Amino acid sequence: MLTMKDVIREGHPTLRKIAEPVAIPPSKEDQKLLDQMMEFLINGQDPEIAEKYDLRPGVGLAAPQINVSKRMIVVRTSDENDEPIEYALFNPKIVSTSKETTYLDSGEGCLSVDRAVEGHVPRYARIKVEGYDRDGKKFSKRFRGYEAIVFQHEMDHLNGIMFYDRMDIDDPYKEPLAPKEVINRSEHEEPI
Repeated sequence: MLTMKDVIREGHPTLRKIAEPVAIPPSKEDQKLLDQMMEFLINGQDPEIAEKYDLRPGVGLAAPQINVSKRMIVVRTSDENDEPIEYALFNPKIVSTSKETTYLDSGEGCLSVDRAVEGHVPRYARIKVEGYDRDGKKFSKRFRGYEAIVFQHEMDHLNGIMFYDRMDIDDPYKEPLAPKEVINRSEHEEPI
């Protein structure tokens, strides 16, 4: 079982590396790791398990965050009925984006960052992601709003980018110039 001890923190060199592609079809080891990553998100979102194992809740995790420099991510959010929506992907890539931008009004958090970093992180409002699912089948889906933000955050980890790299250092609350949509974070309390 993965715990917070397995999550590396900012300053670790693996977080700044470009992750390697995963061979498709995926190996049993890579599938097992992807399953463990999803289990970590599920456990972190369960208040009893999170308290027992001192887990921070999150809605996404990239393999580099557990010191594995491979192109693997997991995302676990919920729909309007609070039903979980889960994605576990190998070699995800963004193949198209909107002109409109978005951001979380209260900023982004990260399991690899133990400090609060306030400000707006500009993201595309809509994206199309392609990759491979746990079984190596081709995956393609469009995302918007909060899910699009989560995917962009996790996929940045695959390219050695931390969320605060996208912020304006001199003016962290600077409004993006492109047309924008603001996502209210109150519905989404877990750090990305």
